[in-house]
Parts: sequence; structure tokens; C-alpha cells
Amino acid sequence: MARGVNENAVSRQKCGPPCLRLDAQAAPCRAGAARLTAGARRRKLPGVKRLIVIAALLFAADAAAAQSAAAGAKQAAAASAAQSAVAGAAAAAPAAPATPSECQLRLAKIALFQALPPLVGPGECGAGDVVLLQSVLLSGAARVAVSPPAALRCAMAEQIALWLRDDVAPEALKLGAALRGLDNYDSYECRTRNRVPGATLSEHGRANALDIRALRLADGKVIALTDPEVAKDWREGVRASACARFTTVLGPGSDGAHEEHIHIDLAERRSGYRICEWDVREPGALAANAERVVETGAATKTKPEPAVAKIADPVPLPRPRPVFADAGAKPRLKKFRW
Repeated sequence: MARGVNENAVSRQKCGPPCLRLDAQAAPCRAGAARLTAGARRRKLPGVKRLIVIAALLFAADAAAAQSAAAGAKQAAAASAAQSAVAGAAAAAPAAPATPSECQLRLAKIALFQALPPLVGPGECGAGDVVLLQSVLLSGAARVAVSPPAALRCAMAEQIALWLRDDVAPEALKLGAALRGLDNYDSYECRTRNRVPGATLSEHGRANALDIRALRLADGKVIALTDPEVAKDWREGVRASACARFTTVLGPGSDGAHEEHIHIDLAERRSGYRICEWDVREPGALAANAERVVETGAATKTKPEPAVAKIADPVPLPRPRPVFADAGAKPRLKKFRW
């Protein structure tokens, strides 16, 4: 019996506070056993019967204590399992790296951004060292807001920030106001080029490209980069700076998918090959371009259609066969010698 009591005491110590609370609930049972033992002594029960009663009461008390210890251990195990599950879920979820990369340290000096965990998409989509570019810092605490913020590889975000700071912002002053915003048309998106099924993966799927629709100035003006009404020499300067900094620049004239925005990326190609396809058009060039497209059959036709014979016109019949004087006679065929 002493051995059982010691084992229960050890179990209660391992269980901790939950078992102490449950053990307190079993205290009345032990007190009742003590009272019955005292009563048995007063009534002077025979020795054997008194021992049997005392043993039964002690057994009941020990059983209650053991049950309390088991319940407390079960609660402690359940709490530990819940904590382990939470920790496992936190470990499984991707998290941004605790230590910023060298690129992020450089970018922090010229832009505001948020570090993102690695992007993992279907197929080849995804990228590492990704940031959410929010704004670019100019001199004098001025900022160029990227709206909405663009999810990009840090290297791409750094080049965009340098391009806006060093090239575009000085050009914007020529229009009479400072640069204050960039309209993000598309950044990271897991898709193929021009969203054509089965085509090559776009650089957007690698967080390595940005589509720009317009720039915003401090005076409220919105400058669309593909607008022919904007000064041609100004747009040519922006195009030259973009083509010098990025490996791919696509705009009007490249294909039908980039007539209203500019695409820039840092795609890597053999021998450093670069693509710069952006026609800086004049206002009158739109009509001329429409005429050229008509000749290729790629737009609405404006040329007169060729005349087509009407079904009501008489259809010419074949010439009648020759009629011989003698219907039974056959035409004579001359014999030639070779």
C-alpha cells in the first residue's frame, strides 16, 4: 500500500498544478476515510473487520488520486500537442529572411519597401529576394509613390529606383513639375507572355518585370508614356534612358499587347542581347499607322472592296458543239507522218 501511495505522489509531482487542483478535490474522500477509521476504533470493531474497512477506504482514496493524476497528465499532453502544432504551422509558413540581403541594404538608401518571403508558384513561377516596392526617395525628402506597390525581385526594384531618381525625375522637371508617382500596371504575375496559352513564361512570372502606364507630377498632371500628345523629344529621352538601363523595353509598335503601356524587365540573354521596341509616335502618326495596318490586314479595312459579280448577272454558257451536215458521217481526220 505504501508503494502505491508513493507512486501516486510521484505522478502528482510530474503532473504539476493540474494534479494538485484535482488532488484537492480528493481530499474530502481521505478525510472521510479518517473519520470512519476513528469511528471504527470507538465502536471497537474486531481487528480483522477494522483492517478491512481501513484498507477499503484507503484504496478508494488512492484510486481517486490516481484518476486525478491521469486527468492532469492528459490535459498537460493536450496543451503540449497544441503548442507543437502551432509551432509546426509557423515553421511551415514561408517567412521573410531575418537578415536583409546586400541588395536590400542598398535599396533601403533610395526607396521604401517591405521584404517579402520567397515567391513560389506553379511550374517555373517564383523568385527569391523579393520586395514590395512602395516608393522611391528623391533628394529633399521627396518621394515617388508606386501605386499600387510592386512585388519585384530586389535587383529589379533597385534598377527601377535608380532609373526614376537619376533619369526620369530630372526629365519630369522639363514638363514644369516634379515627379511624384508611377502607375504600376502589372508586376509579379504567374503567366505566359501576353497571356497566350502554351507560350514562354513571362518575366512577370519571375518578378522581374514591370508594366508602366503613366507618370504623375506634383501639379496633378498624368503623363501617359504612350500618349502622342506628350512632347516627342521628352518621350524619346525617357525611352533612351529605359533602353540603356533595362534589357527589354516594349511599347507601341512592338506588338498589339503594348500599345497603351510600357514593359521593362531584366531578362538575361546570350551575349548580352537587348530588346528596345518602342515607337515614339507623333499625333498624326496614328492615322498613318492605321492605314499601314489596313494593308497588312490586321485592323479594320478602310480601302474600297473589289467589285464582286452579282448572282443575278447571267452566267455565260459554253460554246455549242459543231453540227455536221450528215449526222451519221464522222469528221475526217488528216493523217500525218512523223
